[in-house]
Amino acid sequence: MATSTVVAPLVMRIVASSIQIANRAGRIIRDVLAKGDLGIVEKDGKDDLQTEADRSAQRCIVASLEKLFPNVTIIGEEGACDTRVPEDWLVSDVNGEFLAGNACPDALKQVKESELVIWVDPLDGTSEYTQGFLERVTVLIGISVNDRAVGGVIHQPFFQTDSGTQGRTIWGVKGIGAGGFIPTRPPTDRFIVTTTRSHSNALVQSALDALAPDEVLRVGGAGYKVLQLLEGKAHAYVFASAGCKKWDTCAPEAVLEAQGGKLTDILGRHYSYGKEVSFPNACGVLGTASGISHEDILAKLPDSVKQAMNK
Repeated sequence: MATSTVVAPLVMRIVASSIQIANRAGRIIRDVLAKGDLGIVEKDGKDDLQTEADRSAQRCIVASLEKLFPNVTIIGEEGACDTRVPEDWLVSDVNGEFLAGNACPDALKQVKESELVIWVDPLDGTSEYTQGFLERVTVLIGISVNDRAVGGVIHQPFFQTDSGTQGRTIWGVKGIGAGGFIPTRPPTDRFIVTTTRSHSNALVQSALDALAPDEVLRVGGAGYKVLQLLEGKAHAYVFASAGCKKWDTCAPEAVLEAQGGKLTDILGRHYSYGKEVSFPNACGVLGTASGISHEDILAKLPDSVKQAMNK
């Protein structure tokens, strides 16, 4: 559903466009899998893979965003890419339902293009994608204003809807809230932590041991872990390691915090998402669901873990 974007503030137009663009990228990701040749290459080692779906989805997203918002800085996980794409990869429409149903927060009405950075992870959870854990795969488009994550889109290409179709898109804007899913609080009779599936180490385990959760969910993909917080499947997302990067967390942070949760580094500090920042999240990730005390969990983490991560 498309609508006029003449009066919509810039941030609202970017979110409305990103919803549609993420949907198109999700179709590309499904198409690559259906063809059977993933085109896997190793970027920085066997645990850092890239597929044809990563490359093609990023080209679709960046080409579409650049055409719509030519003066906004866009940073994608796969680096510089060829934006000469097939015509049907270029998305020019917006999500009219989002624009019609939400008023822009006052703090975001006058945002200029120079203040914005869009962080793109075209396929978060590449290892999950190659190994068949498809529900954990997400497309992430995060929007930062003056270094802070303020809006984001999380798309699940392989989510099975009640109508039998594939794909779900969740959005969040600080000052508005989040949409595209049913928020759920985690259980009150047990404490569940979600963490990395394939990048664990002694420091990660030390943090988990200190929290003494009743259950640990080991899954891939920062986007999927935050979805677990949003949907009440976990109370906290704990990752005391430097494995994530800014494109992994910008959109999830914005969506989670728009819905009342919180996402910081292991020392409780928000990451900066400005155009000049280094990409690695060197101080780990701590996320908490809405209604869960971020400070209480921070206080339980050992000083040895915090000191090790304080880089």
